[in-house]
Amino acid sequence: MLRVARSCRGYVAASVSRTLIVSRMSAKRTEMEEKQPGRGKKRRKRQQGDDAGDRFVPPPTKRKPGVSFGEEHFQETETYLENGLRKVRPYYFHFETYCKGRWLGKSLMDVFSSEFRAQPLEYYKLAAEAGRLTLNREVVRDLNIVLKDNDLIKNIVHRHEPPVTAQPLKIIAENDEIVAVDKPASLPVHPCGRFRHNTVLFILGKEHNLKELHTIHRLDRMTSGVLMFAKTLEVSKKMSEQVRGRQVEKEYVCRVRGEFPAETITCEEPILIVSYKIGVCRVDPKGKSSKTVFQRLSYNGKSSVVKCFPYTGRTHQIRVHLQYLGHAIINDPIYNSGAWGPNRGKKGEINKTDEELLHSLIEEHKAAQSLDILDISEEDLLLTAKSKENEGNQQCSLSDSCGTAPVKGDQLCTETNNETSVSKQGDLRATGQEPSTAENSSATEGTELGEKDSLCVECKLVRPDPSPKDLVMYLHALRYKGEDFDFSAELPEWAKDEWTED
Repeated sequence: MLRVARSCRGYVAASVSRTLIVSRMSAKRTEMEEKQPGRGKKRRKRQQGDDAGDRFVPPPTKRKPGVSFGEEHFQETETYLENGLRKVRPYYFHFETYCKGRWLGKSLMDVFSSEFRAQPLEYYKLAAEAGRLTLNREVVRDLNIVLKDNDLIKNIVHRHEPPVTAQPLKIIAENDEIVAVDKPASLPVHPCGRFRHNTVLFILGKEHNLKELHTIHRLDRMTSGVLMFAKTLEVSKKMSEQVRGRQVEKEYVCRVRGEFPAETITCEEPILIVSYKIGVCRVDPKGKSSKTVFQRLSYNGKSSVVKCFPYTGRTHQIRVHLQYLGHAIINDPIYNSGAWGPNRGKKGEINKTDEELLHSLIEEHKAAQSLDILDISEEDLLLTAKSKENEGNQQCSLSDSCGTAPVKGDQLCTETNNETSVSKQGDLRATGQEPSTAENSSATEGTELGEKDSLCVECKLVRPDPSPKDLVMYLHALRYKGEDFDFSAELPEWAKDEWTED
């Protein structure tokens, strides 16, 4: 009996203790809501949504990390060679996003008119009528429907990829752990922006059966040369740590303006990113520490071939440091531009605000019809121009990807390391999934691969092909050497002594 009594007293004490804890937590929550009015309501509002209807919203789908591109992705379209260019036939593709917190209680019409402004509202009405818009994988034709938490919005688009050079992708070395390639200029490493099939990862998967690769490092789209991929996540982490830990020796070669000094030059100017969207950087005291060593190899009376040893890995580091030294790469579409002023950014002399600089760069390439070189579309310009109206709210487009040049910062669209994922926070993702039968029947009926689409703006435009020469920048990753690897690419034609075409 004594043991039972003690047990009961212990049970009662534990119950009282739990009650006190719950009571204190409730009081604390009430106190916090009094200090921050609306906090609790906002949470409940997000959980319930503003729509008083009984419309069911399925929970968000989690995707497995490391999922590679498969045959269903490779068969989306065809590539072909023409006039020295590798081209992709237009194809239908999906972009999707989960409902963002600020969209709760708003209609699809409100969201399209306020945030997805790359296309006029009439386009989205027509897209809905054609069955190209879905909500939670069900075709939605009423744009007045009110959004709720976890709503998944998808748009089927007719996608046009810019051409790249027809220069083949060469495999330098391959073993059980790593693949090293010689990347041609103009070819992005992974799907981003408007590129998907014209990317290194897609070509390796589709044409060389090398799938589920992990990126170790990246090269700018316009840069050619040594590029390494790991075959496992463990090797990728190990190699990436070596790169970040500056245990990898990197050698680049480039052709620059004028007579570069004969002596070895070290540049340690800090680098600041001006625009993630366009991919523009400059020397600035507020930037990150950087170090590049330069050695001249030759001079032909007009330009110099220079070997570059970057000791840090800042975005556009070699290009920015060469511009600062007054010897920009001769065909650099960004850092050898007159938009930087009469001295083209030498010694950091720009005399423009960042906004003025970006505007000048864009206007220069618009006039030359070379926005594809910057990977900028007309809708990007529209979003950029209107972004200040909605400052603090990142805008994206359900008619194309928002991927950018440097893979850093608050990008809305990322598709890196062969991993395609959807975030509950609403980031726009290119899924590459095939549409369901219900979606596909109305969206693409009667349209064959490569034919024009009635709703596609790109199909109504006639764009001149770029010259293959215009897609090559004279910067080449010549060698990457680590503790247990050493990969070198061939010296490009423009870096050889007999080159005279400046």
